[in-house]
Amino acid sequence: MEHITLLIGIVIVTALVFDFTNGFHDTANAMATTISTGALRPKTAVAMSAVLNLVGAFLSVEVAKTISGGIIDEGAGIRPEVIFAGLVGAIVWNMLTWLAGLPSSSSHALFGGLIGATLVSVGTHGVHGEAVVMKVLIPAVAAPFVAGLAAMAATRLTYRLTRNRAEADTAKGYRAGQIASAALVSLAHGTNDAQKTMGVITLALITGGVVAPHADPPLWVIASAGMAIALGTYLGGWRIIRTMGKGITDIQPPQGFAAQTGAAATILASSHLGFALSTTQVCSGSVMGSGLGRKGGVVRWSTAGRMVAAWGLTLPAAGAVAAGAAFLAGQGDWGVAAVAVLALGICGTIWAASRRKPIDHTNVNEGPAAEPAGVVTTALRTVSPPPAGQPAPADGALETAGVPAQATAPDAGVPAQPGGPDTSTPAPRPKAATVTR
Repeated sequence: MEHITLLIGIVIVTALVFDFTNGFHDTANAMATTISTGALRPKTAVAMSAVLNLVGAFLSVEVAKTISGGIIDEGAGIRPEVIFAGLVGAIVWNMLTWLAGLPSSSSHALFGGLIGATLVSVGTHGVHGEAVVMKVLIPAVAAPFVAGLAAMAATRLTYRLTRNRAEADTAKGYRAGQIASAALVSLAHGTNDAQKTMGVITLALITGGVVAPHADPPLWVIASAGMAIALGTYLGGWRIIRTMGKGITDIQPPQGFAAQTGAAATILASSHLGFALSTTQVCSGSVMGSGLGRKGGVVRWSTAGRMVAAWGLTLPAAGAVAAGAAFLAGQGDWGVAAVAVLALGICGTIWAASRRKPIDHTNVNEGPAAEPAGVVTTALRTVSPPPAGQPAPADGALETAGVPAQATAPDAGVPAQPGGPDTSTPAPRPKAATVTR
């Protein structure tokens, strides 16, 4: 009995560590757009998000029930070391994607870890396949598209409603709207993501016989999970905040407001329906949708492609790490100790690597230098002839946007397009040289 109690204690501590990494990994979900547009100072933004994540943890337990009794069959011989191995897989993947600055899903890392560890330990009968498909995979595919379409429509509507208003008149309203919508996303994140850790701890308590099957999370579990995710949120995952705020698209205040509002509505609705939704995928989809919704906006598809690849790898990668950890932990107490030491070593190495090029609240808004803002839109505009009666854009304006002047100068030798007037300007003839006899 003492052995089981010690293992449950190890699982609870590991679950709270995962909850902490979830907090700093997913801070960008709520605050990236607010920070990138300057609506709030970085430290103020993460402090507000931390408080609201803590409050959100107390609002619902439906997602916790999905974790503790929906995906994994707690009656199939699941032991505490299996849950421990699943958490290790999720933590390692969270740390790797944080180092790369990729906003991958902490939720799917957790699911992948639990599924991989369960498959190795008890086999396929320990996983509820239908629940995985209906409550994890389908929402994972649908959520970014739904949130992206909602954000794109909201962005277009927002610009349409304010197209005749001066920017100075709308700036204060957008700032207030962004702060309110960011607060709503933070509340939704606490409601959804803190519950996943509650579910894992409750599952460990069920497997150890501490609480009855299908029981709600005890109050101390809810409070500890809320505090862990709030602390992680306050420390801030600045690397991922930079990617979300500057790497996907150049967010303007109307876009930030529209993206956050659409994301919050999607997350809150899914929480009350019991869908274990990835807030990362919802918020990333909303940011991309807001980029497509603004006229002249541009989405950096290279960054978006790396994010989507990370999403696809999250379940199998976390599952593979957890499967190896479960095999090792199943060898006895020395195996559990070995898994703990290896996990600490990997996480410590990742942290040391991150210190070589630190990113914090002082430089989080420095955008990517390799792909200047708006270069795609500007390039498309410069290869099209200007409307009749309007001069071509000045070279200096193009250079400011990131396009070299020599690449955009009109070519006198290019004929007019078939069916249209010749709008090209002929090159001046060189003056004949004067010869002095």
